[in-house]
Amino acid sequence: MLPVPLDSNPEGAFSRGMSTSTQKSSWLRPSLDWLLVFVPVAFALRYVPGWQNGTALFIVSALAIIPIAGWMGHATEQLAHRMGEGIGGLLNASFGNAAELIIALMALRAGHIEVVKASITGSIIGNLLLVLGVPIFAGGLRFKTQRFNKTAARASCTALILAAAALVIPTVFHVAAARTPGGWTPEAEQRLSLAIAVVLIATYGAILLFSLVTHKQLFVGGEADIADSPGKAGDDHAAPWSVGKAVAVLLGATVAVAWVSEFLVGAVEAAQHSLGVTEVFVGVIIVSIVGNAAEHSTAITMALKNKMDLALGIAVGSSLQIALFVAPVLVFASYFFPHRLNLEFTLPEVAAVVIAAFVTDQIAGDGECNWLEGVQLLALYAIIGLLFYYLPATH
Repeated sequence: MLPVPLDSNPEGAFSRGMSTSTQKSSWLRPSLDWLLVFVPVAFALRYVPGWQNGTALFIVSALAIIPIAGWMGHATEQLAHRMGEGIGGLLNASFGNAAELIIALMALRAGHIEVVKASITGSIIGNLLLVLGVPIFAGGLRFKTQRFNKTAARASCTALILAAAALVIPTVFHVAAARTPGGWTPEAEQRLSLAIAVVLIATYGAILLFSLVTHKQLFVGGEADIADSPGKAGDDHAAPWSVGKAVAVLLGATVAVAWVSEFLVGAVEAAQHSLGVTEVFVGVIIVSIVGNAAEHSTAITMALKNKMDLALGIAVGSSLQIALFVAPVLVFASYFFPHRLNLEFTLPEVAAVVIAAFVTDQIAGDGECNWLEGVQLLALYAIIGLLFYYLPATH
């Protein structure tokens, strides 16, 4: 499935699914909303004299962002239903990874370029291997074989491989041009990255047109999936929000994510030293897990309901949005900050993205999956995580 025409926003789907279930049963049922308790704790650690602790602030802020991101997704989903199918799909396409984008913008403003780059590659890798691997494994334990739309999966994976190739090119340019005296300069690399960012945005526009207009029937799923998908406007267990309420919640959650993300970014250096990890590890593993937590839970829920079209769409679609939309937007935004962002990644990051995209394509290409394939995705994610944990800092 492509990233944008999903029947519901993944983060909002989880938040809505959990909130409606609590209305139906009790607040004792597990929910990401429980993590909202960390929001005031994060503010206390940041502003109360004598409570300042960089490592604690980093951990608490990461936990606090997860439920707020879920409410951002929920509000976006409500607006999408109010605005109609076309505008709704565009809203979900634009704000599906809003939390990751905001965290990256805060890091960009603070000058943590390595964290920003690592968060881009980490989100792609995490969505393909972790967010997809756990649902395939969990669903495979309940169903011997799960099937999904092979044509839509192939289209998504092909676009993903092309996006991964685009992110590899600046690194290839650096290696090749550096062999020629005067062939590589930071200015030339920045111009190349800017040009590639324009191409990526244009490609994303083409995918929107394909998935929302010309071939949207490929990405709708079966009638049962649509009727029973989480977060639908016709859900009997939840009353739809008004536009005013949805806008207010979206704005409030956006401000909260931006504020807490500033805490998170400001505590990166302290966390690095105390936890003994590099900036690249923070971006590739920690930041990506924080940003993807809500949609990860939704993908598991869909897989357990034997709705692998939706689970696959959440994982692959989010990776596509990161590569084709978030990455170029960050390149453009960097021109408003002192430090420019280019699309040259380290060789381990490039290798990890390419391998993850290739393995996902192999698993999704036959239109069916089983629990062993989930284990294989998770094993690859663990191996990549170990690589970045032991990888020394570049400077």
